[in-house]
Amino acid sequence: MHATLARRALGHLVPPKIATPSSVSGGSASSLTPLVEFYSKLPKGPAPQGRRGPAAWFLNAKNASGFPILVTIAALVGMGYTLDYQKHHKNRHH
Repeated sequence: MHATLARRALGHLVPPKIATPSSVSGGSASSLTPLVEFYSKLPKGPAPQGRRGPAAWFLNAKNASGFPILVTIAALVGMGYTLDYQKHHKNRHH
């Protein structure tokens, strides 16, 4: 793997101003204090549970119901049928 690919893939993990090559590879522990301070301020423990998409919003809520999803599917089928019906009558004159 090229260094640029690795830097691009992992660049969002460590802020560039804190983890410069000179501070990380210095050899003295005092140069790592900004990095240690940064990571000590991060929240600890599991991440808070959040909504993950529309399906989870409908199915994991307090009044959980799959009805809106079924209505959406029925609306899409109805719209598809209507478009197909109109196209059929446009192209084939009876």
